[in-house]
Amino acid sequence: MSMITRTIKLLDVVALIVDLPQYNLWRGQVGTVVETLANGAAFEVEFSDRHGRTYESLGLRPEQIMVLRFDPVPLNR
Repeated sequence: MSMITRTIKLLDVVALIVDLPQYNLWRGQVGTVVETLANGAAFEVEFSDRHGRTYESLGLRPEQIMVLRFDPVPLNR
């Protein structure tokens, strides 16, 4: 596991790192993990607007998303 990756958990805030034009979703869009699928092989991610209205929800693989961090990452993990 690289230094910038970690286990994705329920309610993590994530960003797309790929474009998904078939869903009108683009790299950098932010969503929330709402369910773990296939024992962690995929995650249901919900994308909502600024008013909290969901505009897309779909299963994504870990390599399609990155967890956003709001606190410093400890040096010795």
